[in-house]
Amino acid sequence: QVQVVESGGGLVQPGGSLRLSCAASASLFFRFLTVDWYRQPPGQRRELVASLTRDGTENYENSAEGRFTISRDHAKNTVSLQMNSLKPEDTALYYCHIKVGLTDYWGQGTQVTVSS
Repeated sequence: QVQVVESGGGLVQPGGSLRLSCAASASLFFRFLTVDWYRQPPGQRRELVASLTRDGTENYENSAEGRFTISRDHAKNTVSLQMNSLKPEDTALYYCHIKVGLTDYWGQGTQVTVSS
């Protein structure tokens, strides 16, 4: 069974930083089309935060641009989301999504809470 596992969430003060990590099997990362980070704030819809295509193109949601960075560690088969200058409105459950062909793989999410 394919597993996608997120880690790195937690409680941080406004202005702080967190680094989320998405781990999956080597075969998944070998075949992926895109790897994305989504988030779902309480009571709201899941939204795309950042994406990384196979050719290395990065895309960010407007509020994440300039504060968040998505990157891939080839050796560790992980994709990270570095989040800086965090704001209370970044509070959400963050999910990793990997698309391979027509198949979508999701993790269980990692909670990020930004609060003083």
